[in-house]
Amino acid sequence: MSGTTQVVVVTGASGGIGRAVARAFGAREARVALLARGEAGLHAAAEDITRGGGTALEIPTDVADFDQVEAAAERVEKELGPIDVWVNVAFTSVFAPFDEIEPDEFRRVTEVSYLGYVHGTLAALRRMKARDRGTIVQVGSALAYRGIPLQSAYCGAKHAIQGFNESVRCELLHDGSRVRTTMVQMPAVNTPQFSWVRSKLPDHAQPVPPIYQPEVAAKAVLYAADHPRRREYWVGGSTVGTLIANAVAPGILDRYLAKTGFKSQQTGEAKPADQPSNLWAPADRSRDYGAHGEFDAESTPRSFQLWASKHHSLLAAGGSALAATALAVWRRARS
Repeated sequence: MSGTTQVVVVTGASGGIGRAVARAFGAREARVALLARGEAGLHAAAEDITRGGGTALEIPTDVADFDQVEAAAERVEKELGPIDVWVNVAFTSVFAPFDEIEPDEFRRVTEVSYLGYVHGTLAALRRMKARDRGTIVQVGSALAYRGIPLQSAYCGAKHAIQGFNESVRCELLHDGSRVRTTMVQMPAVNTPQFSWVRSKLPDHAQPVPPIYQPEVAAKAVLYAADHPRRREYWVGGSTVGTLIANAVAPGILDRYLAKTGFKSQQTGEAKPADQPSNLWAPADRSRDYGAHGEFDAESTPRSFQLWASKHHSLLAAGGSALAATALAVWRRARS
């Protein structure tokens, strides 16, 4: 679906993947509601939407508070129209060994990064189920299946979203509902989170290479929104490799990550003394960070695996044809 009739809600829309997703929908001239805490980031995101030909509605929202999310959904429907697509992206995190994370910090990450998705999904379903149409896209991660060191709160939230989303999907299928929910599992992405995440590490945090640009993630989200019958999409070869390795040899992967996971998530340069933290208050309240982080030079703007995910039926057919041809050649050679 495209055009000015499409109404889209994006949480975490002021930066990173959420910002790139909002821009992409805006470029299709959609009406995009932007939910996030940072006012400077929200305002800049709205300008992106307008320049792209879409319509923007800024709604400062803390997704950890269901009343705020519900009020935002109500405002969207009054000002933009019935919600067609709801994209849950908003999150926060703490980079630290588990026993260095305070209970209130862990709780805050869970309330934003997990319950924020629950709140957004509930607000969307309250409206979509009555109309028997609509799509909810959960932006996930390879870490929804595979926990890594130094990100216990974030990994826990992503695992929780995975189970929650599967449960909701089963209920919708049971009801015969035409409301769809799908999940997009992301790789490491070059977003501003590594410049504003609450970090207790000695060195500057970084995504685990290979790193993808947020526009790759945005393309996957738009495709998932347009094709929501698939239960989930995997983005990036690293996501596929991680999930397969975890399914086949999780114990070996535990030991591998124990050896490599600390160093690979730090640049080797000291963390800036004045690095902000967006755990309790938005880092982009007075400064716009945009969609990209600090790792443009190390990031790729494309993913063959994403193309393959979009065309899995074609690849499966091609694989079957190749296998049939090989079998025919082998039989002919034997005869």
